Amino acid sequence: MPRPSLATETTGAGERVVLLHGFTQTGRCWGPLASELAADREVVAVDLPGHGGSAGIAVGIEDAVELLADAGGPATYLGYSMGGRFALRLAAERPDLVRRLVLIGASPGLATDDERAARRESDEVLADRVEAVGVETFVHEWLDLPLFAGIHSALRYEAERCTNTAAGLASSLRLAGTGAQEPLWDRLGELAMPTLLITGGDDAKFTKINVAMDELLPASEHTVVLDVGHTVHLERPAATTALVHGWLHRVGG
Repeated sequence: MPRPSLATETTGAGERVVLLHGFTQTGRCWGPLASELAADREVVAVDLPGHGGSAGIAVGIEDAVELLADAGGPATYLGYSMGGRFALRLAAERPDLVRRLVLIGASPGLATDDERAARRESDEVLADRVEAVGVETFVHEWLDLPLFAGIHSALRYEAERCTNTAAGLASSLRLAGTGAQEPLWDRLGELAMPTLLITGGDDAKFTKINVAMDELLPASEHTVVLDVGHTVHLERPAATTALVHGWLHRVGG
């Protein structure tokens, strides 16, 4: 049986950049960053497993590598949060395809068995919740978390997020949540491609994680955008676009 294909939307032309979104989002939730990048590049926005047009694909990050390879091919991969974890796994397993990495609010996973077990329990609670209350109520509850307080109302993408399915989001939590994935901390030293790490200055948890990542990645730099939370590209779209554009030009993208 042929493996399924992840849904994608492609705009622009030139050097390819593949966008991997966060949990509850779709490939249409990138704000101005996607259109600005498409001005002089080919931008491929992917719907990750359990989301958007890929809602019926239920796989974890480790099993999604070849699906991502098929969808994106050789490219710069830009991932936010959950999408960053997918991008890191692809970089570890298929470094021939990942020319550059841009990671916004991302993590290589939880280092200990106890941390992963606790996270699996909390993600199971969330999966049960979305199945019980439905996508619309769950999305509103999700966006009300302090983590996302800084997102401008016009870039919350509530209607687009609500096109997801309860079954798809639940499968993503259970199969691709941080507790379900194998951590990549001990493999970061293998990732030789240029890597840009971006975190918000008000996102202390992920900034600390990325400081540690920056010490382990061979060719990385870490930029902290001040007065911003977790979703940097939706809280400060112009600054994020300028940052990514400048870095890509500087490292040859």
